[in-house]
Amino acid sequence: MREIRLQHVSLLVCDIDRALVFYRDVLGLAVEPARPDLGYPGAWLRAGSGLQLHLLELPSPDPIEGRPEHGGRDRHVAFVVDDLDTLRVCLDARGISYTCSCSGRAALFCRDPDGNACELIQAEG
Repeated sequence: MREIRLQHVSLLVCDIDRALVFYRDVLGLAVEPARPDLGYPGAWLRAGSGLQLHLLELPSPDPIEGRPEHGGRDRHVAFVVDDLDTLRVCLDARGISYTCSCSGRAALFCRDPDGNACELIQAEG
C-alpha cells in the first residue's frame, strides 16, 4: 500500500482578519506567505512539519447555532501544543470558552470565531 499522509486541513471563515487573530495571535500559527491569489481572501498557516491549515473566507453551509457544546462531539481539527497551561491562560484572558477532554488526557476543546472546533493536546514528554 502507498503511504498517505495529511498535508493540510481547510476551514471556512467569514472574516479572515478575525480568524487570524485566533489562529495566529492566540494559537501562535505562522502565516505562510506563499499562498497564491485564489480569487477570494484567505490564509495558509504553518501547523507543524510540512502541515498547513488553510483558512478560506467563503460562505459556510454549516450553522453556528445548534452545534455540540463540547467540540469533541463535532468535526474538529486537533493541534499538539507544547504548553497547554499557558494556552489555557491565554484563552481565559481573551474570554474564549473551552471544555476539557472527556478522555482524561491533557487536552481541551474550543471554537474559533466561526464556530469551528479545535482540540488542543498537550505534547508528551
